Amino acid sequence: MQKRIIFFAVILLIISGYHLSAQMTVSGLLDSSVSLRAGAGDAPAFSYGVEEYANLRIQAQLRDIAAFHAAFNFIAAAGDYAAVVRAMGFSPIGDNFIAGIELERLYFRLNGETVGFDGGLLRLPFGYGQVWGPSDFLNPKNPLKPDARPRAVLGAGLSWYPVDSLKLLAFGAAPRNPFSPNGEGGLAGLSMDWHWDRASLQTLYSYESPQANSKYGMHRAGLSVKADVEIGLVMDALYTYNHEAKTEFDGLSFSAGFDYSFFDGDLIVLVEYLYNGETSSTAFNLEKNMFGLNNNHYLYTGLTWRFNDYTNMSAALISGFDDVSFTPLVTLNHDLFQGATLTVSVQVPLDRDLFSGDGNRGELGPLPPDKLQPLLAEIGKRIGRYFDFSAKLRLRF
Repeated sequence: MQKRIIFFAVILLIISGYHLSAQMTVSGLLDSSVSLRAGAGDAPAFSYGVEEYANLRIQAQLRDIAAFHAAFNFIAAAGDYAAVVRAMGFSPIGDNFIAGIELERLYFRLNGETVGFDGGLLRLPFGYGQVWGPSDFLNPKNPLKPDARPRAVLGAGLSWYPVDSLKLLAFGAAPRNPFSPNGEGGLAGLSMDWHWDRASLQTLYSYESPQANSKYGMHRAGLSVKADVEIGLVMDALYTYNHEAKTEFDGLSFSAGFDYSFFDGDLIVLVEYLYNGETSSTAFNLEKNMFGLNNNHYLYTGLTWRFNDYTNMSAALISGFDDVSFTPLVTLNHDLFQGATLTVSVQVPLDRDLFSGDGNRGELGPLPPDKLQPLLAEIGKRIGRYFDFSAKLRLRF
């Protein structure tokens, strides 16, 4: 760990000493977070968490045709947050905290009049979905953690703009398993974005090369549409086909919803439905080691009220219809001063077992079913929560 810290410190010093003609800019944010949790199952009755998280972003413009981008995460945590940091592969380095430094972005960009190229550790986002994001298969969204920073992949993208409103993209990414010796699971694809005054359309196709669970490879085809016609409409769908698994309708992930504002924009309503096929891009899969869903039908309903230019509050309800489980979320944001925001949030998981004790536990309830906790089940532990409270002070620079 110390060698890793020293390595990144040296890299930062080198970058900081870069020649001024490169037009280097540095920006970032610092989050100071605390949490309180009422545990369910084998979890402690009450637990806490403390975390200091910083994201440092560096950009250097190289003349008018190229740019260098890098971003680093710095984390120090204790309590509940420490368990998350340890799961990321970091180890304790202090008497009362666990810490780590993570490379988040590292890529270059070449710009021409109608052609662009990006390569390195970068983000490859797809789709217009606001809540569920089926098309964003490389990093599915988690509505329980709306502020989570999207992960990057090691890949490249070649963009072509035949006209201002049309973008064609050819992209590729390394296999999800970085130790794959022969490129099994490598990714390549094409996408098209077409924009009009009140609507946008994206089509997507990708091919994932054969690996252990897909002898003939995996195909993905997606369509995403958004339109602003009095209300904001969005539709996002991705179909994943695996010949070996004989994929049928279960390969579809489909979301659709709308948002609308009242009282001159002071009240915003957001509703988005998700159909989640068992083998789709949003489905739970332990091998992915990322967020996934287990049921078929979900609904997100949210309200945001803007009190003034500095304060807003949002209330949302995430519903799982198959097992009748829910998670209400309430979030308050207040700008203390320019560049400083205080965010307070509460989550209260609910299901039938919470009220009746009949054993009908739901995915969004206090204690999810055992099949969603296979690693914990192996050691005889069932960990959940009845109540989550967190407060975060964010400083931007």
